[in-house]
Amino acid sequence: MSTTITLRGTPVQVEGDLPSAGAKAPDFKLTSATLADVSLKDFAGKRKVLNIFPSIDTPTCATSTRKFNEAASELANTVVLCVSGDLPFAAKRFCELEGLKNVAHLSTFRHPEFLKQWGVGFADGPMVGLTVRAVVVLDENDKVIHAQMVPEIAQEPNYADALKALS
Repeated sequence: MSTTITLRGTPVQVEGDLPSAGAKAPDFKLTSATLADVSLKDFAGKRKVLNIFPSIDTPTCATSTRKFNEAASELANTVVLCVSGDLPFAAKRFCELEGLKNVAHLSTFRHPEFLKQWGVGFADGPMVGLTVRAVVVLDENDKVIHAQMVPEIAQEPNYADALKALS
């Protein structure tokens, strides 16, 4: 199955299905800033906000990272995981330059299977190989409590709805 979103108004297909509220989140293997492979079990017992986006080097992606970093400082037992195809070096540099200490970046660069497993990969268009913009919130047991795929890639996610799911 595929979903259609837009990229600057042009329809593009997304491969797979975003996990829906109430579902058990699929496990993943992604690469951390230290180049270690991590999975959901590395964040066991914590609530997780997956801020998924194409690249930290775009204004909307950078803004979402900043906003979730700010919100994370007030979230108990919660980690914010920023997931994109960016190399760990670039994401780490961005977070260090911006002084962002409340988010962790995870890269799909060695694990492109995440895109289909989580239903967040561009299936066509100029951004094939990158993730669309989505936010998935998991409880301590990896149950999805909020999921949003942004319908127009240039739009920011609904931060209020994502954070409300944690209250």
